[in-house]
Amino acid sequence: MPPRLSALDASFLYLEEATTPMHVGGVAIFERPPAGFDYDGLVDLVEQRIALVPRYRQKVRHVPGNIARPVWVDDQDFDIAYHVRRSALPRPGSDEALAELVARLMSRPLDHTRPLWEMYLVEGLADNRAAVVTKTHQAMVDGISAIDIAQVILDVSPEPRVLPEDLWMPHPEPGSATLMLEALGDMVSRPSELVDNVRTAAGDALATAGKVAGVATKLFTVARTASRRAPGTPLNVDISTQRRFAVARTELQAYRRIRAAHGCTVNDAVLSVISGALRNWLLSRGEPVTASAAVRAMVPLSVRGEADVPSSATAGSLGNRVSSFLVDLPVGEASPLVRLRHVSHAMAEHTAGGQSVGADTLVRIGGFAPPTLHALGARAASGFSKRIFNLVVTNVPGPQFPLYAAGARMLEMFPVVPLAKGQALAIGLTSYDGGVYYGFNGDRDAMHDVDVLAGLVDEALDELLATAG
Repeated sequence: MPPRLSALDASFLYLEEATTPMHVGGVAIFERPPAGFDYDGLVDLVEQRIALVPRYRQKVRHVPGNIARPVWVDDQDFDIAYHVRRSALPRPGSDEALAELVARLMSRPLDHTRPLWEMYLVEGLADNRAAVVTKTHQAMVDGISAIDIAQVILDVSPEPRVLPEDLWMPHPEPGSATLMLEALGDMVSRPSELVDNVRTAAGDALATAGKVAGVATKLFTVARTASRRAPGTPLNVDISTQRRFAVARTELQAYRRIRAAHGCTVNDAVLSVISGALRNWLLSRGEPVTASAAVRAMVPLSVRGEADVPSSATAGSLGNRVSSFLVDLPVGEASPLVRLRHVSHAMAEHTAGGQSVGADTLVRIGGFAPPTLHALGARAASGFSKRIFNLVVTNVPGPQFPLYAAGARMLEMFPVVPLAKGQALAIGLTSYDGGVYYGFNGDRDAMHDVDVLAGLVDEALDELLATAG
């Protein structure tokens, strides 16, 4: 019997609309080695590693009449060249040109008749660089049975690790009659699912949202701030089908200096920097920013106690332990130090009891976990009403040593967090090899100045760093 999508996984298919494609992305920048880093080499690498993520050769098959949730079936016509694609920028390709390409790629929904992922090798970047852009549907990455493919194509040395030869043969795809019989069997054992699935198939959005909320109740902790509506900001508007993308680069050592000086966490410092950047961005727009003004962020964090995570932990072992917290970012506060204290106090309340997983634990996860954990964070945020927060901020620590793909050294990695309905901005961060890399995904109409916001990150960091002496 083909595996059936969980209620949460299926909800990402049901709730997807033209303005809110449900895929998570990543942009990795590589330095080309003397031997080169080309399309054929990337295809060969993915073919060698795809056995580690079997979901990436499966597609969604709907049950006739939608009387049960869809199932995963092997794609009989799986074509690696369809999923791993080639693109190029006019030389010498600038960061701005790459950001525009990423925005256009992320604006396009994935093809639901095929496995729900794509990867692009982008050539033509200046300074002998190339980029790998990934798109993976949120229904794919649950952190338990499936992780992101970007996690498995990287190695800790320029010499790729050798894996056993993959002799994959797809299982025959079940016919409609078989799917119906299996669905009827499930209905006998779980009759309540019939009503749920029929209402969903009929387009009952409230039924679908209720299903998501039911799952979310079990998986996520809702902060006390959820009892109040999110503050009104330009970030909450009807969004379009098109996106803008911008990045910011900072040094991890700066946040560590702030942590040492003020006894906070690196995540506190990051959220304070985002608060300062948002404040200055709002002022640049002429928005009214009063002393009590705030922007509410949904901040997903891993919440398993460190004693429960072995040194050989995998991304899957944390997959069902991602919890989302609501934090009011004090954009009305002019003092960077007071902003930091507000954020530290709010986060300390959420993480009291030792549930938050520290950075040291996360970077012990096998492979390069950030893509998977960003996806889990986006999934967590999707379980909440969009009326109670203004934007999503995912911050995932990565390894502080270089990683390689087919011998090419990865220089930077920028997450692309999907937008929720009615929300014009999502921010993702990944720390890697001494840097902290921000990815700003914004609606093309509402966030025409997303590059301005990204450019204000350095200014906000400098303000906060000045308080560290």
